[in-house]
Amino acid sequence: MSDRLLARLISRLKMRHLLLLCRIEQYGSLTRVAERMATSQPAVTHALAELEAMFGAPLFVRSARGMAPTALGEVALRRARAMLQDLGHWVGDMEAAAAGHAAHLHVGVIPFISGRLLAAAIGGARSGGRPVTVTLHEGSSDHLLARLRGHELDCVIGRLSAVLDLEGLAHEVLYEQEPRLVAHRRLAARLGRKALAWADLAGLEWVLGQRNTPMREQINDFFLRAGAVPPLPVVESLSAKLIGELLGVNERAVSIVPADVAEELARSAGVGVVAHRFAWTLPPVTLFRRALPSGGEADERFAQALRAACGLRVQGAGGALAG
Repeated sequence: MSDRLLARLISRLKMRHLLLLCRIEQYGSLTRVAERMATSQPAVTHALAELEAMFGAPLFVRSARGMAPTALGEVALRRARAMLQDLGHWVGDMEAAAAGHAAHLHVGVIPFISGRLLAAAIGGARSGGRPVTVTLHEGSSDHLLARLRGHELDCVIGRLSAVLDLEGLAHEVLYEQEPRLVAHRRLAARLGRKALAWADLAGLEWVLGQRNTPMREQINDFFLRAGAVPPLPVVESLSAKLIGELLGVNERAVSIVPADVAEELARSAGVGVVAHRFAWTLPPVTLFRRALPSGGEADERFAQALRAACGLRVQGAGGALAG
């Protein structure tokens, strides 16, 4: 059966069929699909019938709320979206090659990754041979991994967590980050003169990431284990730049960010880093790729450059702390 189905798809499946699948999911009506694709409804109906004949089963069912995919339709849709995304990446790679580049990569990045680290990795991927061009996409690890599975992204720099679904993905731990308490300079100086009292810290004005992110959950857990009520943040944000600006103008504002990001904020925004070492680390920063990658040269070159950049960063941080 699988060989016959594969033969039918190779000989009869066209890109317009893939686009049709996605449009039906998007609009839920063959009439609206026909309008959007500037064709007739009979033509759309005929194309869907061709698709269902190839698979030998219905891909959508009609209901009062419109057309909904069957279980087989869900599988077909997932693959159609990935193939269309790959086609877009193909175009991007062709444009990059025509401009003298090896390829164009779409890289997902969580917040609180050092800008210097990313710059070093991108610089390393661009050196030697034909350079690589990169588009960075920011988001949470779970959101970015969903886009990686959907072939929107080539790789993701995220946090490894037990709650993440890793099916179909390969992962490689890059390094671990220690948390640092950051605050307005004068507040940081006061907090650094004595042992931290978590009940007192909870009464300050906190700037934290959104709920249900690994870092926010770990901070809440730390307060609870210390017998204190987790703070209710005055601002929720994952933007390091905004956190720096907020702390710089508010003498009661504090946040917890990774040590390398804290160092960058101290340089760029003039915030203070409290001289206190926590007894825990954040979930490790990890490189995620699809388990069956396309095998592109640019993809592997970026991974190698990222490994090298992480090694340099870790050695530098270790030397600074030891001193």
